[in-house]
Amino acid sequence: MRPVEVQILGQNYTIKTDEEEAYIKALARYVDEKLKEIYSVAPNVNHVKAAIMAAFGIADELFKARSTQEDFDKMIEEKTKILSSLLD
Repeated sequence: MRPVEVQILGQNYTIKTDEEEAYIKALARYVDEKLKEIYSVAPNVNHVKAAIMAAFGIADELFKARSTQEDFDKMIEEKTKILSSLLD
């Protein structure tokens, strides 16, 4: 593992990771943007609540993306079965 320095809301963090530095920095920028969105709407919210709200929003995006991916997987499976039956 190697350290990658990132900045979120002006705070510096050292992330120990095996991932590429560019990837970790992109994640940090994304989290930073989500937190800034929350603070733009609720500037006086405390850091813990802002972090939870950001995590909830990111989890929502993840769940929706997973659902979309599952729908695509099912569609591909169905179309593959149809095409396979046509070749038999």
